[in-house]
Amino acid sequence: MSLRLYQVDAFADRVFGGNPAAVVPLDHWPAGALLQAIAGENNLSETAFFVPRENRFELRWFTPVAEVDLCGHATLASAHVLFEHLGYGHSEILFDTRSGELRVARCRSGLRMNFPAIESVPVEAPPGLIDGLLGSSRTEPVELLVASDYLVVLASEGELRSLAPDFVRLAKLDRRGVLATAPGETVDFVSRCFFPALGVNEDPVTGSAHCELAPYWARRLGRQALSASQLSRRGGCIECRVDGDRVWLTGRAVDYMVGEISVDVR
Repeated sequence: MSLRLYQVDAFADRVFGGNPAAVVPLDHWPAGALLQAIAGENNLSETAFFVPRENRFELRWFTPVAEVDLCGHATLASAHVLFEHLGYGHSEILFDTRSGELRVARCRSGLRMNFPAIESVPVEAPPGLIDGLLGSSRTEPVELLVASDYLVVLASEGELRSLAPDFVRLAKLDRRGVLATAPGETVDFVSRCFFPALGVNEDPVTGSAHCELAPYWARRLGRQALSASQLSRRGGCIECRVDGDRVWLTGRAVDYMVGEISVDVR
């Protein structure tokens, strides 16, 4: 059987920017092993699958090695596919996910997603975190916090750009990944996001990470609306607004490829 596959650059206004995600629309759920095999074959940071359910869609995300609870850029890519390719006629899409209900709406700036805010708390550095992230550099963290990921706050954008992590060490940590962040020179804050335990050494642009980053910077800077940039090789920008226990993330998406994959769906 053939399945349509869309590859979308999310949090980008041009191809070869932002974070690429594969999106595979389905009419029913096959075995999870098949979904994982497709994601592994795609070898992108995430592949999204969705199935229609009445007035909403069930949405799941897979890295090349595991299913994950939340993925921002693949959610943005899925909404882009529904709006631009599958003729979805309403202004807002409701997704049911492992992280609850997620909403994505059209807006003048692109697509706006409503995600749960994730609060981080101070923590002592676990073995391997500082050496794995900072190595022999003289950089010292300004703050160290934890939530779904370890959040390492640095003093400057320059320090963040110079990081050369030891991914073998970071993969042994007991959280999803490591988010390194600093004040931005032209935006409110910048970040780099590392998830080697999930098979993604450095993620190009990570929507879900901004569910942790935006609440931290909103507290620190004393305002709810924030501009952010992720300093990966591809790079990408996200507009954030913290609204109580939710975070609004806004970005654009562009098509890179539309094709078909041949699989045995059972």
